[in-house]
Amino acid sequence: MKEELTDRTLREAEYIAENRSTVRETAKAMGISKSTLHADITKRLKHIDSSLYDEVAGILRYNFSVRHIRGGEATQHKYRLKAEAAADITDKNAD
Repeated sequence: MKEELTDRTLREAEYIAENRSTVRETAKAMGISKSTLHADITKRLKHIDSSLYDEVAGILRYNFSVRHIRGGEATQHKYRLKAEAAADITDKNAD
């Protein structure tokens, strides 16, 4: 069982390092919960591969620091799509 956890943790960390992905994106890609991924990265990886841990921790710190920007962009995109859909309906009704 321990070897399986080690392998999973390394796969997750390598995925984050290669794709510079967020916890949410990585968890979805790996088919696990965000909580499991976070525990693997913050608790297990440090003891398995400290240099990979340093790299992944830096990526996660960066993602954490820009999450408010990403959230704002997502909200802006959501309302832009709503406005476009409303405009399409208005255009169809005008015909």
